Amino acid sequence: MATKLITRTAASRRKLHLLQTPTNPKSLTKRGSIIKNVVLHFYKLKVKLEELQRECRNLRVIRNEYFTLLKHIQIPKQEVKVEKIGQEFVVKVSCSNKGGEKLVSILEAFDELGLDVVRASVACSHLFSMEAIAVAQGQQATGIKDITHAVLKAIDEKGRREDGDACNIREGVH
Repeated sequence: MATKLITRTAASRRKLHLLQTPTNPKSLTKRGSIIKNVVLHFYKLKVKLEELQRECRNLRVIRNEYFTLLKHIQIPKQEVKVEKIGQEFVVKVSCSNKGGEKLVSILEAFDELGLDVVRASVACSHLFSMEAIAVAQGQQATGIKDITHAVLKAIDEKGRREDGDACNIREGVH
């Protein structure tokens, strides 16, 4: 009888052990925490993806507004501004159309007037713009109007070959 009781107890313990294994708190906690971590990671990735998509949409809207504004901006066809500061002439040129050959013709006009370009910056992305600082060679007397008309002539000659733009002139002395 004692052996029967021992075998029954052992059998019931095995059955109890089998019943407890799937609901074992240690194994469930470990398995559950892994699942929770994976779900949390997926949720964070989803939130980050939504944030990036929202930012991308906002940037597209800003870009489209920028291009719309660029289409509606009234930029003068051509503008030349010459200022004299001390012995230097600051020449600012802007044209509504691009063209690298304009730079060459403007620099040739400076050379014909006897001007040395000390510093220049040129941009040709949406329109042609140039700012140059020029100094007269030697003691040549060159005036603002002479420089303005020479630059306009250089641009006009190039413009007539391309599309014949009209010009706006602004002059100033500082």
